[in-house]
Amino acid sequence: MWQETKKGLYKQFNFINFTEAFDFIKSVAEIAEQRKQYPRWENEWNVVNIWIATNQDKLVITEKDKELAKAINTLIKDGEPIDEWSKKTFKQQPRLKLYADGGSRGNPGPSASGYVLLDNEDKILLDEGVYLGITTNNQAEYTALKLGMEAAIKRGVTELDVYMDSLLVINQMRGVFKVRNRDLWPIHGAIKDLTKQFKHISFTHVPRELNKLADAAVNRSLDQALGIRN
Repeated sequence: MWQETKKGLYKQFNFINFTEAFDFIKSVAEIAEQRKQYPRWENEWNVVNIWIATNQDKLVITEKDKELAKAINTLIKDGEPIDEWSKKTFKQQPRLKLYADGGSRGNPGPSASGYVLLDNEDKILLDEGVYLGITTNNQAEYTALKLGMEAAIKRGVTELDVYMDSLLVINQMRGVFKVRNRDLWPIHGAIKDLTKQFKHISFTHVPRELNKLADAAVNRSLDQALGIRN
């Protein structure tokens, strides 16, 4: 989903490798040149971040910018760049590890979710961060879990071991803690429904230092969306 930020319409695209990401950039460049619109983008290995805005004394988001965003969306399938090679890769490894994390700068404040899917040899198969706008930390944590599980299901994963540093989320998913916050009831219920699509799923709490990949995805998305450069 494209997000309206101070730097324009923003979206992060995640690919299997650098080659796929670069091919995507070339396709975006062709569309942009045809429309005489020139978005700003950044690429780091398999991640492409794009901002679209019109410079009229100051940056504004116009209908023309929104049309370009729609055109860029047509370059990917079902909202995500999943090719036949990556589908085959996931099907060959039906049991994966999911590390998920969420963060809010302000609680509530600007928030993002991050999740990483790894094989049993800890090879990264998918690393994604999503800017959420203004939410709470717990909402961001739950959203990370939901997005990660949906990504696994979409790729044919049937057995999943989930790891998070949120003791609250893990214990609520395991039924140890009750979900007392009514705002979390809908997403908690949705995730419980998703668990039924797995032959096996486990939820394990890990210390923050063992969840660095997902945490990095969260902060990367927040920094990009808020225009913070490292």
